Amino acid sequence: MTAHHTDAGPPAGFIAREHPSPFNDLTGPIYSRRDGRRRIIGLRVLQKHCNRSGIMHGGMIATLADVALGHNLALQSDPPRGMVTANLSINFADSARVGDWLEAYVDVHKHGGRLAFANCYIHCGDKRIAHASAVFAFAGERRADT
Repeated sequence: MTAHHTDAGPPAGFIAREHPSPFNDLTGPIYSRRDGRRRIIGLRVLQKHCNRSGIMHGGMIATLADVALGHNLALQSDPPRGMVTANLSINFADSARVGDWLEAYVDVHKHGGRLAFANCYIHCGDKRIAHASAVFAFAGERRADT
């Protein structure tokens, strides 16, 4: 897996998210790729994702983790259920720059009746740049379009 490309598109196998939100329209484009029941969430770092130092803003890395966690946890139910973030904790280990391709992998720990728990690992090539852990709560009724 190569972390840096000159084009703004995703690697082969990644497609634009099917049900983007107004917030994700501003922060994206965000892509996904199926890996069995799990979805790997990807993002090409653009200038709008960076701070004044030219590195990806920590808030954008947290956004990517939040999207990956929520999407993967929602897919644990059939049909998928809407989720809202109850807690998100993130640790930054490295940085990313314009043109880098990031992938977010989610490990679900527990998917209960009211709450779900998971970890997210964000990679830039072979380099892990962040780890997030989260608790999500179910939001209302089951939705078929999550």
